[in-house]
Amino acid sequence: MFDTLSDRLGGILDKLKRRGALTEADVGEAMREVRRALIEADVALDVVRSFTDRVRQRAVGVEVIKSVTPGQMVVKIVHDELVATLGSDADPIDLNAPAPVPILMVGLQGSGKTTSTAKIAKRLTERGKRKVLMASLDTRRPAAMEQLATLGKQVEVATLPIVAGQSAVQIAKRAIEAAKLGGYDVVMLDTAGRVTLDEGLMAEVAEVKAVTKPHEVLLVADSLTGQDAVNTAKAFDGRVGLTGIVLTRADGDGRGGAALSMRAVTGKPIKLLGTGEKMDALEDFDPHRVAGRILGMGDVVALVERAAENIDIEKAKITAERMRKGTFDLDDLRGQLEQMAKMGGLGGLMGLMPGVAKVKNQIASANLDDKVFKRQVAIINSMTPKERRAPKLLDASRKRRIAAGSGTKVEEINRLLKMHRQMADVMKAMGGAAGKRGPLAGLAGMMGFGGGGPSPEMLQEMAEKMGKGGPGGMPGAPGGLPPNFPGLPGGGLPSKFPSGLPGLPKGFPGVGGPGKKK
Repeated sequence: MFDTLSDRLGGILDKLKRRGALTEADVGEAMREVRRALIEADVALDVVRSFTDRVRQRAVGVEVIKSVTPGQMVVKIVHDELVATLGSDADPIDLNAPAPVPILMVGLQGSGKTTSTAKIAKRLTERGKRKVLMASLDTRRPAAMEQLATLGKQVEVATLPIVAGQSAVQIAKRAIEAAKLGGYDVVMLDTAGRVTLDEGLMAEVAEVKAVTKPHEVLLVADSLTGQDAVNTAKAFDGRVGLTGIVLTRADGDGRGGAALSMRAVTGKPIKLLGTGEKMDALEDFDPHRVAGRILGMGDVVALVERAAENIDIEKAKITAERMRKGTFDLDDLRGQLEQMAKMGGLGGLMGLMPGVAKVKNQIASANLDDKVFKRQVAIINSMTPKERRAPKLLDASRKRRIAAGSGTKVEEINRLLKMHRQMADVMKAMGGAAGKRGPLAGLAGMMGFGGGGPSPEMLQEMAEKMGKGGPGGMPGAPGGLPPNFPGLPGGGLPSKFPSGLPGLPKGFPGVGGPGKKK
């Protein structure tokens, strides 16, 4: 959602960072560009004015003049003001009330209310260990109640039985009673929407609110509607009093203006971001981390969280031990490829990595296609267990059989085998480095060689760096990396680092050796 804004702001701030000293004219010119970028991103004009005024006031002040790196200090100021505009602190759904806690979902038709209701219910059930009941109060849209019932089965959350002919208020009363009798912790009420705001919709929502006295009133807004989403939020807040906002379709091609404007205009926190169609595609909205993404600094915390959710630690320990001993076979490689796909594929993971914004165009031209993973898994699945354990057995006739079985070519099998050999060599080198000193030892520790994955202390340190800023006043920059850290563009790659990573060309920066450019 923030790609366009991220590109524009990144270009403007890069120019400032290259200069040794900044004059008031430099800052003024940069702020004009920032204002233009924000307006193009569909941010409300009042928000743009106050944002650029605050940045300008700080950027021409003492803190920049006395800074060793004025350009980077301006980047930090822009980051801090972005965080302030987005709401300073993360504000998750509040369940601190007597059970059952009513949560009222409101919004226009087509904004994703029903799907978001099911996503939140799943999240509260799995992460919060709460017993949740969902109820559809939408008596107008055809099959709205059946849709929620179907989603309820999908996410394994109870839904209120449908009784034909009841009004929204009657259904709401029945839902609260059923939640009390059934011992539920949370009851989620999915209200009806309209194509546009009207008095009938507002009156019904206000009546439901009066009957149920919800602890949270969440507006579900489509981020692709831009400024119209802000107007919707103002209208609903005026009539029913919102407690928070859920922004859907953050994975779409919207320009990010709605997110930047909504908090500033309504004063209501954005609590959750819908990042896809799957039922687990929902993220907590954290201003520090979102500001980091907008400025192309990545989101290491989200990356670690995604890994923690999808990686089986026990399996990872066993695989790490096998790698350390040099027994990394094709079954292990298949496990690695499947884990990568589960975590969102190459494209999804790269968007969270610091510094990747700089090579975004090269990533796009590399055609990062997650179908590559599927093809490579299909190749491995077409082998016999014996062949997977001992790839040296694969002669020309066996390769032709595997190619026919997996619908691929012999060349692709050769590339996969080459990648496996190189990965096995690197993993063995890391296994030997575990417990020693040097850059490889640090990487080996993070990957679990020598016992487990990253410790809670390491995760906490990472989170603090994302919030407070790394070296040189650059918020979110990873600290403590040696200058020749392996895998970074510009140097330090081990001689046997795999050059055949799926979907990446040989000359891609940071792959296949130092100093190579696309």
